[in-house]
Amino acid sequence: MKRVCVYAGSNPGNDPAYEQAAVQLGVKLAEKGLELVYGGSSVGLMGRIANSVLNQGGGAIGVMPKGLFRGEVVHTGLTQLYEVNGMHERKAKMMELSDAFIALPGGYGTLEEVFEVVSWGQLGIHSKPLGLLNIKGYYQPLVDMVDNGVKAGFIPAAQSRLLIVEEDPDILLDRLASYEPPEGVNKWSELPPA
Repeated sequence: MKRVCVYAGSNPGNDPAYEQAAVQLGVKLAEKGLELVYGGSSVGLMGRIANSVLNQGGGAIGVMPKGLFRGEVVHTGLTQLYEVNGMHERKAKMMELSDAFIALPGGYGTLEEVFEVVSWGQLGIHSKPLGLLNIKGYYQPLVDMVDNGVKAGFIPAAQSRLLIVEEDPDILLDRLASYEPPEGVNKWSELPPA
């Protein structure tokens, strides 16, 4: 594992614990020699984690769509910035550059990115790990929703392991580094295993 994509809010949230977690995760990434891949913004939790990595001497790679956001939002101190044509290209580039994914608290965009990565993992499009940094229980409703999907027969139980949930960034990074995807899981309960 060399690069970790971090999805995070473009706002800082209303609890200082979210910002502290972003900064702490940035420090841990730099300490472990892992480069950050993220959306390229200078504001919100996105900006906090990038600044934290850079302040520790680590590498931060941003991916930002051309013309989609105001110029002052783009982080100007990154190790590398990719400008792409739109959101689909942005997500594809972030996926290509990354060996693992972490979601800090965030809004609709962060949730959409989490579900895309986990869906693609379920379909076997990639076998990269995805972690949720569950600060102050932020992701507990999502974890409960996945558990409900398993109970209701929509998610194979083994595939609930596609989401690695931790409150501590150090433990989360260690779990991502040792991740092995579930094998031989038949996603389609009405079809025979391949």
